[in-house]
Amino acid sequence: MKIRVTPRGAARLLAHHPWVYKSDVLEGPNSPGLYPVQSTKGVLGLALYNPVSEITVRVFSFTDAGRPQEVLLENLRKALQRRKAAIAQEPVGGYRLVHAEGDLVPALVLDYYAGHGVLQVGSAALEPLTSELTEVIRAEIPLQSLLARNDQKSRSLEGLPLQIKPLLSQVPDSVMVREASIQYRVDLQEGQKTGAFIDQRDNRIRLQAFKGKTALDVFSYHGSFALHLAQGFEQVMAVDSSAVALRRALENAQANGLTNITPKEANAFEFLREEEKRGAHYDLIVLDPPAFAKGKRDVERAYAAYKEINLRAMKLLLSGGILATASCSHHLSEPLFYQMLAEAAADAHRTVRVVEKRSQGWDHPVLLNVPETHYLKFAILEIV
Repeated sequence: MKIRVTPRGAARLLAHHPWVYKSDVLEGPNSPGLYPVQSTKGVLGLALYNPVSEITVRVFSFTDAGRPQEVLLENLRKALQRRKAAIAQEPVGGYRLVHAEGDLVPALVLDYYAGHGVLQVGSAALEPLTSELTEVIRAEIPLQSLLARNDQKSRSLEGLPLQIKPLLSQVPDSVMVREASIQYRVDLQEGQKTGAFIDQRDNRIRLQAFKGKTALDVFSYHGSFALHLAQGFEQVMAVDSSAVALRRALENAQANGLTNITPKEANAFEFLREEEKRGAHYDLIVLDPPAFAKGKRDVERAYAAYKEINLRAMKLLLSGGILATASCSHHLSEPLFYQMLAEAAADAHRTVRVVEKRSQGWDHPVLLNVPETHYLKFAILEIV
């Protein structure tokens, strides 16, 4: 059976964007699966298909060469092989082994934490292939355990249940992961996402190059940035609204023999406003907020929220101070991100120099044809 799409759907696929929405699917099977996609222009590729999903078609090959399942599993195999050298170099590190569309394995995320794998499946067409996916993963990557963390809310859009279950061996509750000279604990069973935010790994390591007296890590979670900053700054404050997350941040600090991290349980917006009122100053501030824009309709509100925290941070920094600021909202484009920063600098009456433009780690590949794969913007700025 084949899927037939409208001219508009075909135009997206011909531009090598892998998604076709339900409104542009003319005909298709009644049940999810892997099928060829075609239009009046002929066969356009091979895809995951789910008739009840808003993103009905997710292409993983823009040719029709080969059996769909074999092609998909080969894409998975190639993605894993691209990460082997990094794992061999640092087997107790944390890496993304499969980055969904970025690796031409749509709706599949696989993260590696010190020999343990965490898998997330986000498509009803892919779910029945879990055992085949597991076989390929085991053949390519030496794993002590593999956990299916299929608890993301987006699964409900695919008609899939939320569940967490082991796929290989007994899965520990948590593991210690090394990141350059730092180690931190990852909650495999209950941590956010797959357990940690490894897309910021290279940016955290980059900040080890900066030195000073006082640093501030806002939206700190488990203290990931604070741990790296504590090696070069005399005092680091880790701010988060979650007491549980801050307890883990302190545990991570103790595991690294660091005594110069101070936790602060607070709402980030309120904290920054209060710090400005009391005339506080810092040498370096990190802003790593959650995604304020979950959808296109949220962009205006998110823009204002990003601008407020960045404006406050710019006012708190000493001359020569560093602001390391991020957005993981893919709906807030990179041009909009830097426009927001420019407006914040103007309203803060500060001259701000761009030291470096950065993004997500190399193991979270970006496809130029798929803007959605470029979601993390990270700027290192200097107050002149």
